[in-house]
Amino acid sequence: MVRIPQARAYEVDQDVDQWEEHNARSLIELACVVDDAPFRARQVNLQLEQLHLARVTATAHRVSRDRTVIARRPADAIAVYVGLRGDSLLEYDGGRRVVHPGQLLVCDVDRPFVRGFGHGLHELAVKVPRAAFEAHAGTASLTSPLVLEARDRDDDPYARALARLVGRAVAAAVPVPADEQAVLELVAVLATGGRRSSPLAHRAAARAFIDDHLSDPGLSATAVAAGAGISERHLSRLFADAGTSVPRHILARRLDLAHSMLTHDVGGHVRIVDIAGQCGFTSMAHFSQAFRRRFDATPGEVRLGGGVGPA
Repeated sequence: MVRIPQARAYEVDQDVDQWEEHNARSLIELACVVDDAPFRARQVNLQLEQLHLARVTATAHRVSRDRTVIARRPADAIAVYVGLRGDSLLEYDGGRRVVHPGQLLVCDVDRPFVRGFGHGLHELAVKVPRAAFEAHAGTASLTSPLVLEARDRDDDPYARALARLVGRAVAAAVPVPADEQAVLELVAVLATGGRRSSPLAHRAAARAFIDDHLSDPGLSATAVAAGAGISERHLSRLFADAGTSVPRHILARRLDLAHSMLTHDVGGHVRIVDIAGQCGFTSMAHFSQAFRRRFDATPGEVRLGGGVGPA
């Protein structure tokens, strides 16, 4: 039976010390400085098997991670920040850079930095344990931060794919369960500037394409290969190397999405057959059987945690 991690929200109002302690426990310890204006913040956290994903919003403030903080509580991790609204200022190794909305910041959080959010903060965050990063990227650290484009113009397709995957996983309404392996592979490709072996980049592109098209009943290995720009044979080898196949991966991701839709359909307002259709299933019987095999429960039982909805 598969268990899907659930996101948890945390909010503070003016209590900066409480906010610092929460970040230290759940994400990365930071020293927070606020001017005289009232401080408010909210964080949606999603802890996966290895990665930690978050969506963070806050009023204007500054954060720092100096050598004292690092020595007291090392994170032993690489972080990716995706700006959603408002410019931020990064100070790192004596340098200074403005990071705009739609850009990704990738950095080693055990190297000192300061970040300022003069117009407030609204961003996505990914914390990657150093061991997992090294296993996928082939290096344990980054000597300097990377700023990559994920906007529609002049963007990096891997950066844009990562922003979409993480954003959907910590969405406020119906989150799309995170494909942790896809996120890891995308971070590795981005952090190495594409120098990592092309198979990793190709598989990351294929996983991202699949997540973008789960509702398409025509999604197939042929379509995924075309979307990733590789041959079907190469695509099959890539997924076989990861211990699965393209059809099995598509099915698992569709079922995970259906599970999320069912658990977030408070009151049972959407028929189960419609949820199945929105997840790309054309046969209700196939959906029900596959769902029960994966979650050891029927779609109705998963949703019924609280009541009966239309079947």
